[in-house]
Amino acid sequence: MMPCYRANRNNGIPRCFALAELCHNLVGVSTPQERAWLYSRWGRAPLDSLRHVRLTLCGGRNVTPVTMDIQRSLELLHMTVYSQSVSPCGKYLAAGNNYGEIAIFSLSAALSSEAKEESKKPVVSFVAHEGPVYALVSTDRQLLSAGNGEVKAWNWSEIVKKGCKEAWSRRPPYGSSLEVPEINSLQLNLKDNSLLMAGGDCSIHMMDLESGAFTHEYQGHTDYIHCLALRDQLRECLSGSEDGTVRLWDLRTGGQVQSIEVHKYEECNRPQNGKWIRCLATESDWMVCGGGPALTLWHLRSVTPTTIFPVPQCQQQVMFYQDLILSAGHSPTINHLQISGEVKAQIPCIPRCIHSLSINEHSPEHKVLTAAGSSHRIDVFTNFGYRAFSLTFS
Repeated sequence: MMPCYRANRNNGIPRCFALAELCHNLVGVSTPQERAWLYSRWGRAPLDSLRHVRLTLCGGRNVTPVTMDIQRSLELLHMTVYSQSVSPCGKYLAAGNNYGEIAIFSLSAALSSEAKEESKKPVVSFVAHEGPVYALVSTDRQLLSAGNGEVKAWNWSEIVKKGCKEAWSRRPPYGSSLEVPEINSLQLNLKDNSLLMAGGDCSIHMMDLESGAFTHEYQGHTDYIHCLALRDQLRECLSGSEDGTVRLWDLRTGGQVQSIEVHKYEECNRPQNGKWIRCLATESDWMVCGGGPALTLWHLRSVTPTTIFPVPQCQQQVMFYQDLILSAGHSPTINHLQISGEVKAQIPCIPRCIHSLSINEHSPEHKVLTAAGSSHRIDVFTNFGYRAFSLTFS
């Protein structure tokens, strides 16, 4: 039977050091049995568990920095990084996690030949939202973040000077709903200087970045929306949803152009995984999408699935890159896939589940692939064929 690490209220918190070791996954001191005991005692829900641990350790009182270190160790243990965005200059990477924090990493410092371990930690971090930061995107001046119900803006010029003052925030018109829906995806539409956002209210909202006004709402999905992508040349937006459809929208008229029920195609259907569409990407007349159904390459004009990729796990991120398709999801690997369907490579990474892939295209000397997910570490790939190092939340 595992010992109880409750603090002795008469003698301070001497036993907290044992709990610190138990939770300190960074140096691997905890055993599977100890982790199982911790999970069974406090559960896996990060925020509720941390509040419980804090009350258990100190009876609701504010105590020594040791307790705060333990709390942070627990937060790191349960951390999930949902989103990433590179600064306009290409020298910084922003990452958002499940605690509402945004951390800013210096890619130039981390990639330097003189880089130290401190170079791989945030140069600044701040709490941006009360809940998780589900999406990040950068304009030429600002970092935009999305959480539960609202989008916020932060000026890059202030962030790099370690100033984290909110520039503005906007909340889409949600009607009479009492629930505050999450915003899962942000997509910049540079042609008309607008921002597309979608999530828990099953709609896509378009906001004019100049005025801050919401100009269009695209409705049709019957369940929440996971992802967005643009077809710039046709002024179209694609959306993937929990309802199992990929829908194409005309951004000029606001009308729905097409709806593809991916799971109804026998070669794509995987009923054991569900019908939800978690990720999609477009290039010209081609689309690749995945989630519950198999990761599939589609020809959009003919609405035909042309390639089914032999990746058994549910995919959560996908992108076109040169002559390859990169994907990742419910496994600690990044898949390098050829258009023909061949798996060219599967590159190991630290997160057991990957929620975000990002390529820095803004700076040739800092061009890297970064992968983030169910870990406080963000893997960095200088050569996309192997992991060079990891950036680390602290």
